[in-house]
Amino acid sequence: MAATAVRYLRSVGSATSVTHPPPGLRAVREDERAPLDPAEFRRILGSFATGVTVITAAGADRAEPAGFACQSFASLSLDPPLVTFMVARTSTTWPRIARAGGFCVNILAAGQDELCRDFAVSGADKFAGVTHSPAPVTGAPLLDGVAGWIDCVIQAVHPGGDHLIVVGRVRALGDSGVDASPLLFHKGTFGGFRPVHRDS
Repeated sequence: MAATAVRYLRSVGSATSVTHPPPGLRAVREDERAPLDPAEFRRILGSFATGVTVITAAGADRAEPAGFACQSFASLSLDPPLVTFMVARTSTTWPRIARAGGFCVNILAAGQDELCRDFAVSGADKFAGVTHSPAPVTGAPLLDGVAGWIDCVIQAVHPGGDHLIVVGRVRALGDSGVDASPLLFHKGTFGGFRPVHRDS
């Protein structure tokens, strides 16, 4: 029986062998890809409107709290509850958030564009004149008047080119108690949200 099986496999071997693509067909090498113009990349990606957040963290070892304006925030998972944001590897604020081990996502409301600009400036005292309270789990600054907030502990950090992808596990969340319209960012400018009413 075994000898019969071997003879059969030998007889059909040529039919079952791996076929190769015809000569001249191959994958495009990395050095053959058309280069992307960074300015064009930013311009086209700017067509995608985003919400605006401020990521904050409590100061470690009695240090001042940390925070920065962030558009690259998203919900990641419902079970377990995870969110994510991206931060530049060159950020001087990120190491302070990492040391804190947790952060609060402050979802900005329409009209808080000046607050966003304040937190987008590097090296300034971003919390000067900003009213806030500690988030319930991490103690990160929860800014007054935001549309919503999400208190998280850092779950994972992954490399992503010139940015880091930070994953946070949600420990608490809430809103301002009013139906606040979100602050939006599109093509370098701030704006609000207006619902589309369709005739039924």
